This record gives sequence, C-alpha cells and structure tokens, in this order.
Amino acid sequence: MLKVNKLSYSFPQKDLYNEISFELADGQHCAFIGSSGIGKSTLIDIIMDPERYMFSGTLEMDPHSRIGYVSQFSQLDNTQQISVFDYIAEKYIKLQDEIDAIFTKMETSSDIDSLLEEYQKVLDSFNAIGGDDFENVIDKKLNLANLNKHRDKLVSELSGGEFKLIQVIKEMLNSPDLVIMDEPDVFLDYENLVSLKELINSHKGILLIITHNRYLLNHCFNKILHLENMEIQEFDGRYIDYNFELLQTKIELQELAAIDDAEIERNSILIERLQFMANQNAEAAKGKSVNARVKIQERLKARRIKAPFVAIQQPDIIFNIDHEIEDMAVLEVNNYSASFEDILLKDVSFEIKSTDKVAIIGANGTGKTTLLRDIYKNNNDAIKINPETKVAYLSQLQGEMLNESNTIADEFFDAGFKSYDDIKSSISNYGLDEEIIDQKIESLSGGEKNMLQLAKISASNATFLLLDEPTSHLDTYFQIALEKALQNYKGAILMISHDYYTIVNSMDYVLIIEDNTIRKTSIRKFRKMIYNNHFDKDYLEIEQKKKSIETEIELALKDNDFEQAKILSEKLEEMIKLL
Repeated sequence: MLKVNKLSYSFPQKDLYNEISFELADGQHCAFIGSSGIGKSTLIDIIMDPERYMFSGTLEMDPHSRIGYVSQFSQLDNTQQISVFDYIAEKYIKLQDEIDAIFTKMETSSDIDSLLEEYQKVLDSFNAIGGDDFENVIDKKLNLANLNKHRDKLVSELSGGEFKLIQVIKEMLNSPDLVIMDEPDVFLDYENLVSLKELINSHKGILLIITHNRYLLNHCFNKILHLENMEIQEFDGRYIDYNFELLQTKIELQELAAIDDAEIERNSILIERLQFMANQNAEAAKGKSVNARVKIQERLKARRIKAPFVAIQQPDIIFNIDHEIEDMAVLEVNNYSASFEDILLKDVSFEIKSTDKVAIIGANGTGKTTLLRDIYKNNNDAIKINPETKVAYLSQLQGEMLNESNTIADEFFDAGFKSYDDIKSSISNYGLDEEIIDQKIESLSGGEKNMLQLAKISASNATFLLLDEPTSHLDTYFQIALEKALQNYKGAILMISHDYYTIVNSMDYVLIIEDNTIRKTSIRKFRKMIYNNHFDKDYLEIEQKKKSIETEIELALKDNDFEQAKILSEKLEEMIKLL
C-alpha cells in the first residue's frame, strides 16, 4: 500500500530523518511512536502531500489511493448546523444527490448515452464506499462508539471528544485505502477512549496512528513504527512485545558498552605508556606498537553500537518552590455556577489546601476547563485565591499561554529570563535542543509546546499549579517524568486529566463532575469507579506492576547491575504473559 525508501528530510533548524525506510501493507494497524518533536506529524504531512516537500529518497503509493485523515488539532465548529448523521453521511448524500440529478436530466435529455456513462461513474463511486447500505453501516458505527444517542443531534452540540470520534467514524466510512490519525486520543474522556479503541479494532483497512496513549498502544496494534534520533524501526507485532524487546536490547547494549568502556580505558593507559617509552627511546619498534594499539582503539570505538531507539533522552522536570509552604487554604470556591447554552455547573463549592494534589475528572463537555480557566482569571465572586498564593496555569489551548508568533527565546525573556544561557539550561531539561531556541513557537509540535509550558511553570516558583490535560501530546517518557515531578512537588495542584496513571500515581484525591455538580472521592474509590465503568481491573493493576518493574530495571541499569536487570526482565516477561 505504501513504501518509503531511504527518505531524508531536514528543517533549517535540524535534521529530521536520515534515509528511513518502511512499508505498510493490507491488514496492518500501525502505531507510529517516538519522542515529542521528533518529526512524526511532519512525516504524516509528507505522506499526505509529497509534492509540497523537498525530500530525498522515494515514497511509493498508488496515485489513485484514497487517504482518510483525522488531525490532532481538529476543532469543533459551534456554528455547524448539521446533524451528526448528516455530517458522517456527507459523501454518501452528495453522491446520492448526483445520481438523483442525473435521473432528472434523463427525463428531458436526448443525450442518454453520456448521462448513462456519467451515472455509471457516480454509481461506482457510491458502491465503492458501501453506499447501498450506508444508513445501516453508520448506525452500527455510532452504536459501536456508544454515540447512537447523538445520531440526530447537531454537530455544534457535541463535546470536543465526541466530535473527534465522529470524525474518526466519518473517515473510516469513506472507505479509504489508508486512514491516518494524528493523536486521536488527545482530550478524550475514559468512555470515549474505550469507544476509540473499539472503532480502531473494528476497522478492516490499513491504519497509521500517532499515539502516546498506553491503553491504546496495548490494545489496538499489530505493527509498530518507532521514529527516534533520525532513524526508524519497524516491528511486526504488539506494542507490549516491542517494548519488552526494546528493554532487552537496552540491557544487552549497555552491558556491551560497559565492557567496551573498560577495554577502551585500559587501552588508553597502554597507549600513553607506549607513547612515553617511544618518545624516550626513539625506537621504531615502540612507534609501531603505539600505532598498532591506536588502530585497536579506533576499532573498539568504531564498533560501539549506536542505539537510536534505546538511547532516548530522559527529561528532568522539577517544580521548585523557593520558600516553606504554610498550612492554609489556597483556593475557596463557594456556590460557583457556569453555563454554555446549557448549565454546566451549578452551586459548586470546594476548598484546596496548600499541599493538596487534586484531579478533576468528568465526561467531555461537563465544564472542567471552564472552571479551571475561571480560577486562573480570578475575576468571579464565587472564587477566592489566597493573596499569598502564586498561581501558574497550563492550558490545553496552548496559544492561550504561549505567544505563537514569539521565538522560544522571546517567550522566556518575556517570562523574566536574563540570558540565552539561562534559557538553554532550562529547556534542555525538557528534551528541547538549544539549536531551536530562535525557532517560532507556532512551528513546534503539540508535545514541544506543552514542554515549553511546563518549563515556564517550573521556572515560576509557583505555589499552586492549575494544569489542564498536562500529559496531552507528551510521549511516554515525558509522561512518566511528569508523574515524578508532580509526586515531588511541595505545593498545591488542581489538575484536569483523563490519564488514569497520572491521577493514581500523583494525586491525593479526585473531584468528579457529574449532574452539574462536584463531589469529592478518594483515590481508592476512583480506582474502583474506573474498574467498574471503563477498564478491566486486572489489566490496570498488571500494567501498573509492569511499569514498576520497568522502573526497577532502569535503576539497575543506572548502577550497571546487569545481573539484577536480567532477573527483573524475566519477571517482566511473566507479567507480560498475563496481559
């Protein structure tokens, strides 16, 4: 279906790909993974419209192939006065109208032959997308995604998550040869995430999906494309098996590297001694010995295994506070209400203490972001923030907190940084190369923009963090680093998130929005609710234990304790069998 061969491409600021090659074939549901900002979305853009890009190598695809596409930045059009069914069926209805128009022309035209030719052409297009039974097919997909109750609703009345699923259904039903999705899971609540899984697994065609979502990765794919450090790796199989193989490779490579390092160090000492003796005695034999050892050293260094898929930069996120935290209320909300056409929240009251870490959860469209934004603006009589509290805000609408026409340097100078060196030092902890410091923010990926927001928050010394979907667009490594930073933070956090692991690993309790109000619940009860309503209990608990073992392996590798790493990897393999 698609064959990419030795493709290389560069931005002015950095190289993205170095002669990468891969293929997509019938029946493959492919997860496209890699660190944030590594060039995944750009590669998708090249596949979608190769004529726009100057790249070397070849990209082979049938010119008549149809590609469906779901963007990570798709926005709900609140003015769209069309029903959900008609929005999905748009292509079917258009072709049906064309067929009806041809029949109307036939009633009065004498040129029946050309109209019959036109009719056959439109009919072929209609049949190619399964038009003979399209109403029933659409209803089945809506039912699968648990959206059948919205069939006759206006698109403008949907939540952002519901609209994303409607787009997925629409693209799948247009019978493309390939459906490409760029982070379709971003901002989806638990119910819609499960629906997306069902839609992906029900699709019979080829899928290429950029995602960092651990639940989808473990449940939906039979092929992995991993882009890292300008190279790409193909793996035919499940993500969980690929991830295990990657960890095994890391243990082997690091052990080999440690042996090579020791040998190179011994060789360096010997070369220095031979050079000293050759200089003292000026003997040709000694000089030959030095040259022989230098060549051995060069061979040792040359054989060092390059591992672009295991040598991944681990971000180092720290949210500092430069003074002791007093025990006090940082936020009081009393009888807060919010509405958008319909009532979202009514007479809501709660309090956040100075060290509370609190997650807000609720279905898409229930008012979570509206509440958090009102708290940040602090201009509502129902909201009181302690005047001694310093607030920092991460927005899921990244342009709200970042001036996208700024360069990265401009943004940090505006935030109070004094020098380029300070900025470079700050962003380097967030996996951002200092070479892109003069790059416009608008050109960054969604993950890189979230990294910038987190870097600014980190430097602010804020005592109260308002975080709206902080894990969105972030790769798995960054998500885990963020969890650690949230765990270690000494101040208060109010966080909107649909990431189960971030909540259970980092938060003290949960505020649940339902029926236009908020109720407080413990992490234990939150876990039980998720088990009962959305995900399998055994899967979540085994996945959590699996992640814990992976962390232990990483710690063993840091200490070069390869025997312990191997013992743990055997334990991990048994855990994977349970999944």
